[in-house]
Amino acid sequence: MEPPPNPEELSMSADRQLLFGVYFDALRMEDVIARCRTALVTRSRMLLGVLNAAKVVHMRNDPLLRNSLIDCDLLLADGQSIIWASRLLRRPLPERIAGIDVFEGLLTLAHREGRSIYLVGARAEVLAKLQDRLSERFPGLRIVGSHHGYFQASESAAIADDIRASGADMLFLGITSPKKEIFLSAYGGSLGVPILHGVGGSFDIMAGLTKRAPLRWQRWGMEWAYRLLQEPRRLLGRYLVTNSVFILLTAREVIAPARAFQSTKIATHPTPIGSLRH
Repeated sequence: MEPPPNPEELSMSADRQLLFGVYFDALRMEDVIARCRTALVTRSRMLLGVLNAAKVVHMRNDPLLRNSLIDCDLLLADGQSIIWASRLLRRPLPERIAGIDVFEGLLTLAHREGRSIYLVGARAEVLAKLQDRLSERFPGLRIVGSHHGYFQASESAAIADDIRASGADMLFLGITSPKKEIFLSAYGGSLGVPILHGVGGSFDIMAGLTKRAPLRWQRWGMEWAYRLLQEPRRLLGRYLVTNSVFILLTAREVIAPARAFQSTKIATHPTPIGSLRH
């Protein structure tokens, strides 16, 4: 068994906490938006990552996913179970920050300050509906480009060129893992877009195709249960497995906290770029 990390490694600063082998940023929503605004002003990269219990489980055996999380400039807890675990482990994170809430906060910032956005993901008809909804909710929002999520790997370079040419301030990716990670690994550094945010299934929700849990469920940390009620056949088995493994990993963290993962070199192979769900 590896020796536990030293106290300095467990908490590098007041704003970061080492949990499950990755450094979470211990921030509140207003802090996240403020840091993104600074990145816009300075034109520096802000790659946002969100991590829930399922990703904690899967990243241990998925180097592509793990590398993508390590590479993030801000890594946030999008899962109430991680918040509860952080408190149990005495490395507390202040609050759950859902990816869709960051998405909405950044859209509000873009609308208020005249910043431009680019959207990649979903089926073409869903993407069109999303843009209509955003234009209604944020009149005058500058959507400088978009592309559906069902494109082949051979089309990726052309899409990256279009994003680069658009001069977008923010790029929102509603495409699934690991396709999102493959795209960002290949092109993220050359796009010239300050804010990069993978938003998972948020396009479906904001387009009105699926419903998000009511606020009360969100406050209780039961948004996962609401999704389970909507799609029990698809999600029940997945939740039973990932939640059970997450509980075991949390128990292991109590006994022997994991050291920080390091990036590993891996070969990626061209795959079709799909859409929507994590």
